[in-house]
Amino acid sequence: MGIFDTFKNLFSKKTEEPKKGIFAPISGTLLPISEVPDPVFSQKMMGDGFAIEPTEGKVYSPVTGKVLNVFPTKHAVALESNEGHEILIHFGMDTVTLKGEGFTAHVGEGDTVTPDTLLLSVDLDAVRPKVPSLVTPVVFTNLGDKAIELKKTGSVTHGEASILEIK
Repeated sequence: MGIFDTFKNLFSKKTEEPKKGIFAPISGTLLPISEVPDPVFSQKMMGDGFAIEPTEGKVYSPVTGKVLNVFPTKHAVALESNEGHEILIHFGMDTVTLKGEGFTAHVGEGDTVTPDTLLLSVDLDAVRPKVPSLVTPVVFTNLGDKAIELKKTGSVTHGEASILEIK
């Protein structure tokens, strides 16, 4: 292989397109937002979305985009997708009272994320006995008159595609 072939290969490599869509951010049981055991979420006061009852303590980004905020208590993360959707992931119920105990943040404000990006790690054994529920709402806070339509419920694995449609 000559030098021209080397340069040709170097400059002709295709860059991978960012993943589009909404992906399951956590492995567990996918639920309608109406089943979240907190009326702020279940009555869609913060926006429409879905929830997951986690089976593992790893939270990944559901979209390609950027981190808007990691709450100081590390129990919640706000994201903005490349399509402009603002998304709040709130791990469990009343987890703010733990003041970060059992939570590790792996991203910071302004970081670029993809569905492969680990956002938070949660020690489920430490957190579970101290809160009423681990059900984790994923809320789209700026949909306006659009709504979430779940394409499935039940068992999901983080990174699973086509779990919902925004209509």
